This record gives sequence, C-alpha cells and structure tokens, in this order.
Amino acid sequence: MSRRCQVTGKGVLTGNNVSHANNKSRRRYLPNLQETSLLSDILGTPVRMRLTTNGIRTVEHNGGLDAFLLGTPNRKLPEEALVLKRRILRAQEKKAAAQPA
Repeated sequence: MSRRCQVTGKGVLTGNNVSHANNKSRRRYLPNLQETSLLSDILGTPVRMRLTTNGIRTVEHNGGLDAFLLGTPNRKLPEEALVLKRRILRAQEKKAAAQPA
C-alpha cells in the first residue's frame, strides 16, 4: 500500500539529514497517515480510508465526506477519491429516482 493520502494526495518527500559537521545523507519525510472510518450519509455506511491528519481535518471542515467529495473538482482529487465520488453520485441518483416527485 502506498504512503499517500487518499483525499489530499500528499505523499513521501525526500531531503537531507545535515549533521553538525555539515555531512549530508538522504532521508525521507513520511506523511502522518491514519487509518480512519468516515461515515458517508448518502451511502449509509462507514468508509475506511488512509488519510493524513491534515486530510481528516479538511474533510471535517467541509462538512463530512460526502460534502467534501461532491464540492471538490475532479482534477483536485486523487484516483481513490474519484472512485468513491462516483459511488456516492450513483447512490444519490438512485435515491433521487426512487423518490416520487
């Protein structure tokens, strides 16, 4: 499984460890990934995702998983989030078609 946030797309960065003697050795900066379950109101089920803590805060700030995905343009979402967004849109259309007008 890749070390990438499924909402923001943040991944691993690289840089240098620099010692007091100014010796440089390569290092990796890993994102703070958390396995979390977010409740989707439209799907009616919790969705397990690997998100950074920043991604969790972003989703909560935007009013939950459904509101965040539906309000974000497709070009700004990673592939995993686009798959979930399509599932939510299909469920929303199905719910709208089942309700009498």
